Amino acid sequence: MRIEAEEWLRAAKDDLVDARILLEAGRYASAAFHAHQAAEKALKAAIVELRRELPPKIHNLIRLAQILEIRDEEILECLRRLNPHYRVARYPDAANGVPSEVYSRSMAEELVRAAERVVQWVEQILCRGS
Repeated sequence: MRIEAEEWLRAAKDDLVDARILLEAGRYASAAFHAHQAAEKALKAAIVELRRELPPKIHNLIRLAQILEIRDEEILECLRRLNPHYRVARYPDAANGVPSEVYSRSMAEELVRAAERVVQWVEQILCRGS
């Protein structure tokens, strides 16, 4: 695997660790944001490795999936669930309230699980290519 892809994947795993820690600390909005970041960085690792190009400087998981031509419906559903939380988890105007007051534990748990699935899927795809 290319070093740049390894670095993106390591960063994705770091964000997953942060998401789990924040979840256990009751910081649900922050856990949701880090879950989004984990998925985003995993997809960018795949772009670097599979497309042999620098990933675009975007945060839209659906667009990143389109670049990768992802067809796996389970992964696409995970990405659809995670996609809004880049903004919603951080900004009151996007969340229709203070994000820390909008998120629940069950919401954050679902998002962390979705991110874990995306990271796992990317790892499997990249290991097959090696």
